[in-house]
Amino acid sequence: MKRRLFAAILLLAILAACTPTLPAEPTPIPSSLPPTRTPSPQPSATLLPSPTPLPALSVYIAPNVPPALLDQLQIAPDVQRVSDPTLANLRLTIWPHTWNQSAWVYALAAPFPTLVDGVSLSELQSAWRGQSVKVFAGQPLWMTPQTLDAFSAQWGAPAESAVQVFPADELLDRAWTAGTAWVILPFEDLGPRWKVLRVADQSPYDQAFNPSTYPLTVYYGLYGEEALITALQALPVPPVSLPATNRDPDKFTALILTGTTALVRRTALRMEEEGVLYPAVQIGDYLRSADLLHISNEISFDPECPPARPLYTGSRFCSSPAYWELFESLDVDLFELTGNHMLDWKAPPFLATLALYQEQGIPYYGGGANLTEAQRPLLLEDHGNRLAFIGCNAAGPAIALAGEDNPGAAPCDDYDWLADQVTALKSQGYLVIVTFQAIEVDDYEPSSAQTVNFGRIARLGPVIVSGSQSHFPQGMAFEGDTFIHYGLGNLFFDQMDRDHRRAFIDRHIFYDGRYLGVELATTMMEDYAQPRWMTPEERTKLLGFAFAASDWAK
Repeated sequence: MKRRLFAAILLLAILAACTPTLPAEPTPIPSSLPPTRTPSPQPSATLLPSPTPLPALSVYIAPNVPPALLDQLQIAPDVQRVSDPTLANLRLTIWPHTWNQSAWVYALAAPFPTLVDGVSLSELQSAWRGQSVKVFAGQPLWMTPQTLDAFSAQWGAPAESAVQVFPADELLDRAWTAGTAWVILPFEDLGPRWKVLRVADQSPYDQAFNPSTYPLTVYYGLYGEEALITALQALPVPPVSLPATNRDPDKFTALILTGTTALVRRTALRMEEEGVLYPAVQIGDYLRSADLLHISNEISFDPECPPARPLYTGSRFCSSPAYWELFESLDVDLFELTGNHMLDWKAPPFLATLALYQEQGIPYYGGGANLTEAQRPLLLEDHGNRLAFIGCNAAGPAIALAGEDNPGAAPCDDYDWLADQVTALKSQGYLVIVTFQAIEVDDYEPSSAQTVNFGRIARLGPVIVSGSQSHFPQGMAFEGDTFIHYGLGNLFFDQMDRDHRRAFIDRHIFYDGRYLGVELATTMMEDYAQPRWMTPEERTKLLGFAFAASDWAK
């Protein structure tokens, strides 16, 4: 520390002799390497210069700096902000090797009902250069003026007509009106109606996101004479302070919502034959990667449950307690209990299952030992994001529904209690997620009852309204920024006809108290028990069916 301080004092003595001038700014090249600095000369042990005050500081802020970065910028009162870069001894600009650097993450996005999932970096840069790229179909890239300046500094000026520029507040509406649009925008401008596309197989929605290897990270920082920068580094409080990034992992939460799970019939038989963990062999790592994993388990555990039998097709269900190992291996974080089979074996196994959840420390919602417990919201906080879960059963049967003195799923009834809870929880600052056991519909299009009831709740402003118990993958809609998914299909269940084999796993992204959007993972059931990831062709087909059955007009 003393050597560093002495070096700074010597350098400031040199600065005091003349007015500092900035060297020419080279074209920045993206890099994750730290700055390379020439070691400062060591001070003499016997000759110490007198402390020299810092020169008056002035900072120029380049027009390519994102507005959100400016909002978080801290400048000391004695630092002058100037509009002429030649009058500044500090510049805030795009600069890969700088003091006080900020890694700003951008995303390639499109309107949500877009079938394309990602592009290579070469495809994106070819489009920037005006070259014909099949995935973009000759359509220009859209962005704000600041984003254009940022990537022009990275990639050079785009080809004529390769880019169109619009104000930030117009991009979303314009993109949805166009239907097909490719937009580069900063991470902070993402929202539920955007689909984030992978670039070079990376996305800022990834759990293990690394901005240094992501091709759409732009580095901003303070640029100036090295002697001045070195002196400023020695100060305990910098006179100009930048946010480290706009994508802080400590503010990021990934929630996975899944469809129907019923470890019964032929699913149970395959678990007996191949091992309890067999259903999750192919998708388990993905489920475990979530910060919060939701399972809608509609079956009670019962030690007296009959053993799985070949070709059993009945619908009176229970699960062996041995199957709990599957949930334990997946690190399940919360259970939904709105299913219509929880009380197939009467109340005692259901109450014992509730006790098992409590013993394992895993919370549940949408069902309980009585009506009060079943209607109670589940409140969770992860990485600063406050989430509230509520659920109810609209399908029945009556025996599966909780009452004042009997256990079961929360009944939807007239939905008034649900609406009151959504309103109250929102007023308390929670991001509300509502899940339903709706009347089962074997169709990609939702029933009229689904659209009415889901829409009524969505208009109150929860961030997500989802059908967990459809057995069949269904379409989607937006009500403002509320994402509606009428049905996810099955997670672990033995239906093997063509359409029931298909399913969604919805991965919802929250950041800094906001709901950003959802990624739709797609699976195909094999062997009555084990979902696998869809091939690109299978995925395109399912998305096409679901999007065609969706109402995007809201």
